[in-house]
Parts: sequence; C-alpha cells; structure tokens
Amino acid sequence: MIELIGLIMVIGFLLLIYMLREAFLNNIKYEEICFEDYPEAAGPLTIFFISDIHRRKISDRIISGIDGKADIVVIGGDLTEKGVSFKRVEENILKLKGLGPVYFIWGNNDYEVEERTFRNLLESNGVILIENTSLLLEGSGSHPVALIGVEDLSLGRDDIEKAFDGVPEKSFRILLAHNPDTIKKLRKEHKVSLMLSGHTHGGQIRILGFGMYQKGNLSIIAGTFVLVSNGYGTTALPLRLGAPPETHLITIKGT
Repeated sequence: MIELIGLIMVIGFLLLIYMLREAFLNNIKYEEICFEDYPEAAGPLTIFFISDIHRRKISDRIISGIDGKADIVVIGGDLTEKGVSFKRVEENILKLKGLGPVYFIWGNNDYEVEERTFRNLLESNGVILIENTSLLLEGSGSHPVALIGVEDLSLGRDDIEKAFDGVPEKSFRILLAHNPDTIKKLRKEHKVSLMLSGHTHGGQIRILGFGMYQKGNLSIIAGTFVLVSNGYGTTALPLRLGAPPETHLITIKGT
C-alpha cells in the first residue's frame, strides 16, 4: 500500500511538472484562408492574432518568429487581469508594437483592472481600441477590409448593431469578438467572412481529451470562418493539459 501511494504521488508530481511546462510553451500556428469575396484589388493581409495573455510575459521567441511577417496585430481580449502590473502590460504592448499596428478588443478580465489607467496606457502606446465599432484598413479602395470589434458578451457589454453601423455594404468583414458565443448573435445580413475569438483557453485542462470548452480550432459556422484560439496565457492556475497555448499568424487572400 505504501508503495502504491508513493507511486501515485510520483506520477502526480510528474504530471504537475508537465502541465506547468505545457502552460509556458510558445507556439505559432500558421493559417492561410482563401475567400471568394476578398477584394480583388487588395493584396494578401497577414494578421498576428494573440488572445488571453493574462499574466504571461510575451516571449522574445514569439516576437522573433513573427518579426517582418505581419501587417497588423490583433489582441483578442484579456491582455491583463486583476493583479497584473501595468508595467508588465506595457512591456507586452511594446513588444507587439514592434510587429505592426496594434488593434485591441476588450475581454472580460480586462475590466478587472482600473479602467481609466488601463485605457490611458493603451492609447498612450498607440494601441487602437475597437469598442462596439468598426474601422477600415488603409489602402482598401472602394471594396475595403473592415475590422469590426465588439466588447465582451459575458458581461453584456457587446452591441452588435452598433458595431456594424456604418460598415460599407461592399466590404470584406472581419469580426473581432473575445467570446466565441458571439457567433450566435450574427445574422446573414452581417456578412461576416472571418471571426477571431479566444476566451475559452481550449478548456485549459483536458482529461482524456475532454474539457470544459472545445479545443481551439478553425471551423466554418453558417458560412463564416471562425477561429477560436486556445490563447497564450492561463487563468486561475498556470497549468495546461491537452490544450497548449497558441498564437496565430493568419494570412487571408482571394481565391
């Protein structure tokens, strides 16, 4: 019996070490998606998408792996959370700024910090906030690429109709929404081609392949490509199992 207990303790300790190691991996997933409705006059657009950073410090390995490859950077929410120093947040922002223009949407944990200070930090570092609104990328011509951002669904701060107000009828639409359940609020007339989300951490800890949430993936839902990321950081405990952290270099272009 003592030997069995000892064996269980050793296995448990080794599993804990493995989960801790997995939580701090630095993965870049490369996605290339072709769209029939992508503007003919526009060249390929490459987006570095990173979500759910939380308490992590972005590794220089991630930055060097992306350097010179991205046109824009999108932070998909949960850049921070309660207890994270603004100094750490600013260090992460400055690293991402070196890759290209940075766009940000709010996640539920971002609201845990002092909002005015956080907002000032983002704006003073040139981060572009997309809050239930949209913007058009430069050089898109008469058939622009629109970035549409909604605030967090779980806190009831999202406003889909406000976000889409003023988006040109003829535009290629990319929706940025921290919570992937936002897809349930979309209608056919919103004409979203691609949606980028995080929030779920892929379940973070999956036992025998099962977790609280589906593992991150790229899928097609009602004609919309939906990328849900496992995210870069962790919540509650710095542990992962079966849902490794990930960032994404996404290239979108016409067929």
